[in-house]
Amino acid sequence: MNQRKDSDLSRRQFFGSWGAFVAGSSVVGTTVLADDEDTNEGVDEGRSAISSESLAATESVFGLKLTTDERALMLPGVARQRDQFFDRRKKVSLRNQDAPASRFDPRLPGETYRRQENKILLAVDSSPNLPSSDVEIAFAPVTLLSAWIRNRDITSERLTKIYLRRLREFDPVLHCIVTLTEDLALKQARRADREIASGRYRGPLHGIPWGAKDLLETKGIKTSWGAMPFRDQVGERDAYVVQKLEVAGAVLVAKLTLGALAMGDVWFDDVTRNPFNPEQGSSGSSAGSASATAAGLVGFSLGTETLGSIVSPCMRCGTTGLRPTFGRVARTGAMALSWSLDKIGPICRTVEDTALVLAAINGAHQGDPSAIEHGFEYDGTQSLRGLKVGYSPEWFQGSKRDIERSAFEAMRELGVELIEVSLPEEPYGLLYSILNVEAAAAFEELTMSGRDDLLVRQTAGSWPNQFRKSWFVPAVELVQADRFRRQVMESMSEMMKRVDVLFSPSFSGNLLIATNFTGHPSLTLRAGFRADGTPSGVTLWGDLYEEGVLCRLGKALEQRLGVWDRRPTIPRG
Repeated sequence: MNQRKDSDLSRRQFFGSWGAFVAGSSVVGTTVLADDEDTNEGVDEGRSAISSESLAATESVFGLKLTTDERALMLPGVARQRDQFFDRRKKVSLRNQDAPASRFDPRLPGETYRRQENKILLAVDSSPNLPSSDVEIAFAPVTLLSAWIRNRDITSERLTKIYLRRLREFDPVLHCIVTLTEDLALKQARRADREIASGRYRGPLHGIPWGAKDLLETKGIKTSWGAMPFRDQVGERDAYVVQKLEVAGAVLVAKLTLGALAMGDVWFDDVTRNPFNPEQGSSGSSAGSASATAAGLVGFSLGTETLGSIVSPCMRCGTTGLRPTFGRVARTGAMALSWSLDKIGPICRTVEDTALVLAAINGAHQGDPSAIEHGFEYDGTQSLRGLKVGYSPEWFQGSKRDIERSAFEAMRELGVELIEVSLPEEPYGLLYSILNVEAAAAFEELTMSGRDDLLVRQTAGSWPNQFRKSWFVPAVELVQADRFRRQVMESMSEMMKRVDVLFSPSFSGNLLIATNFTGHPSLTLRAGFRADGTPSGVTLWGDLYEEGVLCRLGKALEQRLGVWDRRPTIPRG
């Protein structure tokens, strides 16, 4: 009996000490109360009371079924949770860039990933003489622009002025610009010309004009996130990737549109258009990046992807988009939508261009706790012999898959080993709750203040409604979705042990969902054109950190298909 009393006393001392620790470290002067302690301390008298009836109504949302007695027992504790913890937490200042303490790592325990040096070897192609036409120059890939600048066939200043002129000329039709950075661009271009003339050549992006998706912070320049509540927001620093590109000598000519808060192609001023059909939106959310690149308004651009925002607009506009392995490119200074999903990658006109840009922006930074330092290698001269490419016949079935089936035959002609695979039948849509809850947390202030009403899109599927709904996702369900995410990571890892690359039409839904949540990279490229003149594409999906393999295969496929250089005919505004 005495032993039982001592045990009870020890338990009370332990929990009392734990309560004092929590009170002392997080809410000074507040005692952590047991549910059966009767007190109103900390309760906001102006708040509506939580009743047994309101609990019962909420249970149906969460799929719970409690008895009247169970409800009565938990009611005081639920009220105290709201008033003493949730309300007080809302008074803590959290900025968009404040990442959670827990971070997502795509690497599975026990798995090894090939170490790589940072080196690029382009496929050997002839470099034609500089064209006499500004239009021909504007649509050239970075590989050619770079050679012409390095050989001083063209100055960066002239090239920059070509793109600035085209941006002004075609933006009234495409609506792809948020801010034209003309003064900065000319300053950077003239500096590049001076450096190159003096023998200080920084590399293949030196003097190349580019455009930034307008969720990448730029010092002293508006960074609007495409959203009305932030349209006049001015950056205090340059995002890490912007800094990296400046070090590489690239020239920033424009901040390009994105769908508001990285969804779709509707931003605060208009809808960004597809250059191949201006009656059609460019898709999103890297809407302006894909549109401007396809239209020959920039040498290359940067986009971001959380769940399709590089793949989708590249498919729509016929550009080439490389979505890197999660964590390969540091996101410091980029708007956070979902800390465990956001990725930054290049949008270009050719595959090798994406390799050049990824090499420049690759790397970790302390401002992004999920960033991982891993080398990037690309060898365009290496043979495809022995490369294993996985596919599922059902991915290419359907009356509207003619272009994709032709691309599959082109892949077969490359001499790779084609292996049938099957993506496990899983409810991948369950993973959406992770994205939606993280996004709701990132933009809590918009919801709580009511400023979400300022966003242009107010549909059931747009962010304002998604943010609100996400407040009703139980924490337990979020943890369970995260556990399911680990299962998907393991199944993707097993599949990638059988093949080097997966090959599919661009927007294979479950592959898009699964690989975004597992962190695997992808490369989307143009495969052909529909009867209405709009492009269609295919996507290669790779193993973690094997973007070099994607680019090697993608370069060969691009050459075989022979459609990358077809240009849109854009009416003048």
